[in-house]
Amino acid sequence: MTITVSTLSNGLRIITDRMEHVETASLGIWVGTGTRNEAKAVNGVSHLLEHMAFKGTARRNPAEIAIAMENVGGIINAYTSREQTAYYAKVLADDAPLALDVIGDIICNSTFPEDELERERQVILQEIGQAADVPEDVVFDTFQEVAYPDQAVGRTVLGDPDVVQNLPRADMITYMQQNYRPSRLILSAAGKIDHDRFMREVEAQFGSWTAGEIEAPEPATYQGGYAKVDSDGEQAHVVMGFPALSYLDDDFYGLQVLSTLFGGGMSSRLFQEVREKRGLVYSIYSFASGMLDHGLFGIYAGSGPDTANEVCEIVARECRGLAGTVTEDEVARARAQLKAHILMSRESTGQRAEQAATQLLAFGRRKTIEEVIAKIEAVDATKVSELAAQIFAGAPTFAASGAVDTLPPEAQIREWLAA
Repeated sequence: MTITVSTLSNGLRIITDRMEHVETASLGIWVGTGTRNEAKAVNGVSHLLEHMAFKGTARRNPAEIAIAMENVGGIINAYTSREQTAYYAKVLADDAPLALDVIGDIICNSTFPEDELERERQVILQEIGQAADVPEDVVFDTFQEVAYPDQAVGRTVLGDPDVVQNLPRADMITYMQQNYRPSRLILSAAGKIDHDRFMREVEAQFGSWTAGEIEAPEPATYQGGYAKVDSDGEQAHVVMGFPALSYLDDDFYGLQVLSTLFGGGMSSRLFQEVREKRGLVYSIYSFASGMLDHGLFGIYAGSGPDTANEVCEIVARECRGLAGTVTEDEVARARAQLKAHILMSRESTGQRAEQAATQLLAFGRRKTIEEVIAKIEAVDATKVSELAAQIFAGAPTFAASGAVDTLPPEAQIREWLAA
């Protein structure tokens, strides 16, 4: 395994992770811009750009983009998040130059044809409508909005339907020109890749891009609160959460251990207490999501309306009681789960390419696997208890969707947490 990082004169960073014993390569471009870089008037433009990248370039029409990859059995896709937009592909190693050519083409040469744009608006509106019919999607969007009201970081990644329907093509292009700058792009590849050859190909495609910086997003200001979205369905979907840590914080790995211990698997406290002992839910888990300047710790549960109130009370009680009861055995088990997940992901070229890119964007460097494992190993029961006391003392956010009539009011949830 050989990890090599290079930088073009315009600021574009390239990282390759050579894996000698595989026959494939995964590569892509990770752009350090997403929903939280959007003004309210253009909410959804990052997601719209992601879709439009596949709708024609100066060299290929939409069908030719798909055919170029599928002719060699390759896969090409993209995603948008609150802080990143990614375009990536996986191919047999000999076809990596073709994959890079296609990725470069859709990033550098997209033409955004008006007729394709109008069609894709309708596709995204269908996607938004589909998400609105899924209570689990609704509750997480609502949770984010309540945690960060009236802020870009609290808005939906899919976008505002009115914006998607009416955003002028020129505004979309302007946003891309302002935010897709070489200094905020990472071109990452993992698998059977020769770095020097890859660099020459990258230089040919991206070397002429103009250098420049992008405007920093507005800071995330956590507020918290309470919201219920009533909709058809037989379950109440609930997310209870608290302000947490940025992924830049030294204790972020400790927070991951806390989340794994609390609700990260079948042996976790929440799973054992709420599902195994009481049979009140099918799905319950916790999560710790970090951003550049803030983070959230949350618990999701889906329950029938007749038991949802009880589930909320138990979750609040478990939050309240965690700090003083953490054991070294369960911390060791959580550490083992995290380490196994990280090491297993190293067997995937796609995971390794993504990890390298996101770490360069976040930290400005690639963390070694030994460094990450050491950070996890350093977390003990005392640290987890300290973090639990800190996190669960924060102002809560409560969001629910589906059959919400029987859920407790905000005052009751706060009382349970404070008892």
